[in-house]
Amino acid sequence: MARKEFKYQGYTLKELQDMSLDDLIKILPARQRRSLKRGFLPRQQIVLDKFRKLKKQEKKGGKPIVIKTHCRDMIVLPEMVGTIFGIYNGKQFIEVELTAEMIGSYFGEFAPTRQRVQHGDPGMGATRSSMFVPLK
Repeated sequence: MARKEFKYQGYTLKELQDMSLDDLIKILPARQRRSLKRGFLPRQQIVLDKFRKLKKQEKKGGKPIVIKTHCRDMIVLPEMVGTIFGIYNGKQFIEVELTAEMIGSYFGEFAPTRQRVQHGDPGMGATRSSMFVPLK
């Protein structure tokens, strides 16, 4: 069975990549549309410039390069699909390979800043009452 072709708002990935940024903005959700209409922030522009520079180098050959960034509010654009980004979560860089399904999302969504708390069982001496429990 053939894999279903990806479509975003009725457009294929190839069509999205060929689309101008102005046309892409029109089909994104409201929050992303408003953010991109205002233009890229300086830190977002640096990430985009670094990505485009490394994309040219990658075409010449070589292994894929991880682009590290602290910019969690960058929106995933169609041209970034297939690239590996190291997104900072406050402690470490989490490597994320961007896929077509991530278009329109923010980088920060893929690098959670908080971990789920998992408490262990209390051990011997954890409470005052455990002093009186026999040790088999």
